[in-house]
Amino acid sequence: MKVEIKDLCKQFKDRRVLDHINLQIGTGKIYGIVGINGSGKTMLFRCMAGLVRPTSGEILYDGKVLYQDVSMPPNMGIIIENMGLYPEFTGFDNLKYLAGIRKQITDEEIRAAIERVGLDPKDKRKIKKYSLGMKQRILLAQAFMEKPDILLLDEPTNSLDEEGVGLIRDILKEEMERGALIMIASHNKEDISYLCDEVFSISQGKLEAK
Repeated sequence: MKVEIKDLCKQFKDRRVLDHINLQIGTGKIYGIVGINGSGKTMLFRCMAGLVRPTSGEILYDGKVLYQDVSMPPNMGIIIENMGLYPEFTGFDNLKYLAGIRKQITDEEIRAAIERVGLDPKDKRKIKKYSLGMKQRILLAQAFMEKPDILLLDEPTNSLDEEGVGLIRDILKEEMERGALIMIASHNKEDISYLCDEVFSISQGKLEAK
């Protein structure tokens, strides 16, 4: 998988959130994005995921232009700011509902994804009863469960304890070795230094290599 971003801009009235971003990334690496809150990290991920249409510029997946050649990105796992879960569903039922959109994986594969992040797929508690760390783990299971070609993860270790952080770091390494292209945005300097092969900083919507 090769991703190319060409001269990408996102404008809201008189505020430019993404400012002529250019980037080329490929499979087999973990890429880090660092920047303060409001710098453009999440908006970049939203545009790449097909959730927000850019004002100008192009995003290409293996040469296919998003919104032109394809309406949505290829197989992608994502964690992004303010992602919602259904509070009245169990963790398993949340993932089963999401998996039903594409119908690519079995119930057993959903259970395996939940176990992989250290949770019990048989847990009958509803999401509203989960701790913040448990909610983060189920979001991560959602991102990983369909063996995506691309992972876009905004603060993937947020709310996790030390054991959980170590587990997720190991999973990310495994996903990279499987062949996924991984981008993470994080305020955790240890995550960035431990995981990332290349790091970019974003400030006032402008992206540059560190």
